[in-house]
Amino acid sequence: MADRVHLVKLCVGVDRVEQLESYQAARAARGEILRHVTRNRPRRDDEVLNGGSLYWVIAGAIRVRQRIIDLERIQTDDGMKCGLVFDAELVRTEPWARRPHQGWRYLEAKDAPPDLRPGQVEDDLPEELRAHLREIGLS
Repeated sequence: MADRVHLVKLCVGVDRVEQLESYQAARAARGEILRHVTRNRPRRDDEVLNGGSLYWVIAGAIRVRQRIIDLERIQTDDGMKCGLVFDAELVRTEPWARRPHQGWRYLEAKDAPPDLRPGQVEDDLPEELRAHLREIGLS
């Protein structure tokens, strides 16, 4: 059985998780598949499809993840692309600072931010302070 790996990507044009929720709810209401089309298919596709998620970077931090349920081959005018097909559920994570980058990157499961616990509220503490609090057992 393959290990699990995640992807991380900037959520361009979105400033808050609520915007992503609204955007995807509108797409679902129109009967559209929730997907993001990307130029390259992950070479580690078995690991991505083994419970992997796309971790969305919003306003400079990973804030939410969405499980990837399929990888589609999509023919476009520019050639073959990959559709990352998502589960509808958006799961908020602890916000972890992330620098901008092009496209998506692999994110090893051990390096992924934890999900927020039920009732836990996202904070905007600087990542360095949040990491220190985790180290001393206060987070």
